[in-house]
Amino acid sequence: MPSLAGLRVIDAATLFAGPSAAMMLGDFGADVVKIEHPRRGDPSRGHGASADGVGLWWKTLSRNKRATAVDLSHPAGQRILRLLAGRSDVLIENFRPGTLERWGLAPGDLLELNPRLIVARMTGFGQRGPMASRPGFGTLAEAMSGFAAMTGEPDGPPTLPPLALADGIAGLAMSYAIMVALRARETTGRGQVVDVAIIEPILGLLGPQMTAYQALGVVPARTGNRSGSNAPRNTYRTRDGRWLAVSTSAQPVAERVVTLVGRPDLVEQPWFATGGGRVEHVDELDEAVAAWIAERDADEVVARFEEAQAAVAPVYDVADIAKDPQYAALGTFVELPDEELGTVTMQNVMFRLSGTPGEVRWPGRRLGRDTDEVLGELGYGAEEIAALREGGVIV
Repeated sequence: MPSLAGLRVIDAATLFAGPSAAMMLGDFGADVVKIEHPRRGDPSRGHGASADGVGLWWKTLSRNKRATAVDLSHPAGQRILRLLAGRSDVLIENFRPGTLERWGLAPGDLLELNPRLIVARMTGFGQRGPMASRPGFGTLAEAMSGFAAMTGEPDGPPTLPPLALADGIAGLAMSYAIMVALRARETTGRGQVVDVAIIEPILGLLGPQMTAYQALGVVPARTGNRSGSNAPRNTYRTRDGRWLAVSTSAQPVAERVVTLVGRPDLVEQPWFATGGGRVEHVDELDEAVAAWIAERDADEVVARFEEAQAAVAPVYDVADIAKDPQYAALGTFVELPDEELGTVTMQNVMFRLSGTPGEVRWPGRRLGRDTDEVLGELGYGAEEIAALREGGVIV
């Protein structure tokens, strides 16, 4: 049985951060009820590539979720949410601060209704502070966290990632926070409010930049594909035009790499003994590695690195990933039947558990596909459901 079987989660969030947290819980068996606006739907339905007019990002982001469409700004829709909250373990929402309160659905009211509920709030800037009421997206977090300032070539502009990076990190943080809150509930018997600001989790993954700044006044600079902590670390082009990534985070690996490329003399240099010392001589190290790799085809380079027990990997695009034997061995992708597209392929669950494995049970569904089923579980009869649909409260 999946780890989270029997857990009910309401996903009333939009776009990526909150919904990705709900997706991760659903991957391990939680019953996730996705609530969308009945006329607009979740904006993520229109993001990215589509097939026959069906958004493919949505198929992954809303997998394992029951799709309902309820207008939460309508009193009848608010009643539906109260009924759901009374029977659920977790509510995930990302409305601007004050919205739930204005609708009479403040966390305190919901916790009074269901003292065991976990109310998980995802916003750009958190529930308090001078920016709390502003609209916030992952792009702003990538800019404000220092990530963009550190990313890119030294003589180039700050660089944003081509994906929802801060949202994904915040989603991971929220799923972890929810599990911590659920564990606490086992002891206290009570739920609580989880407050995740998208600008914060990405900061935690950028390392000790604030610690170094406060202690030494260090402001990280853009280094391209190089690292400020060790060298050589870069991407290098082979004779047959492919790109390989080399990492030497561990001292023994750095020694093996420079020995392999014909420069064992560098190992004897006093500065070579630390990552910081090697960074100070990065041009010399990069030149040696790049020249050796440029004289060889990619397959030979990879084979020689493997023989030397040095770290190297090809720079893949998605076409390469699709045919890679390591991903195939791990079962990293699954092909699923889909009501709209026939079949879809997507990433599998993020990790494997030996006793209670997760599973992708179905892809994201049509808008409102499960509304009647969920309302029926809440005690609504066919006539009530028809009246709500006629009034535009549900789809």
